Amino acid sequence: MNLMDLLDDVGGASSVSKMGEGLGLDAESTSSLVAALAPALMQGFQKQTESPDGLASLQQALAGGGHQKYLDDPDLIASAATTADGNNILGHLFGTKDVSRNVAAQAAQSTGLQDMLIKKALPMLAGITMAAMSKKSNAGADANPDLGSLLGGIDWGDIGVDDMLNMAKKFF
Repeated sequence: MNLMDLLDDVGGASSVSKMGEGLGLDAESTSSLVAALAPALMQGFQKQTESPDGLASLQQALAGGGHQKYLDDPDLIASAATTADGNNILGHLFGTKDVSRNVAAQAAQSTGLQDMLIKKALPMLAGITMAAMSKKSNAGADANPDLGSLLGGIDWGDIGVDDMLNMAKKFF
């Protein structure tokens, strides 16, 4: 499963569309943006599951973070609170703002979209991804979602952003 499939499975397409609209992107550019950012985001989530503390922290965030609201109400995507939440998620996934900046720069290079636009999208997409994982793992009802199988079942695929992914790997 890739990130777009995960989002489709849990009804996240409208949230992604709302993000794109808020950034002034058409559907094709939004799709390209998600495809460019997905490997680094998903690898960050997978990395969290590799240590007991990281896994416990992620499970707690999925169960109690209230992230599903980004799927239930796509209008929340453009709010300052969503950006702040997304930046917190990115902090856990990437560790430093420098990694987020580098991921955004590589995505800009691969998509042709402006770096600043991608920097705005990254926290929104992190929140949407967290919401999708929460909903897919039934974290709202299950305090112990099977994240290993959820993340292990994601097909990273070759979406043409190998350079970005390899660069992001150096920071994990």
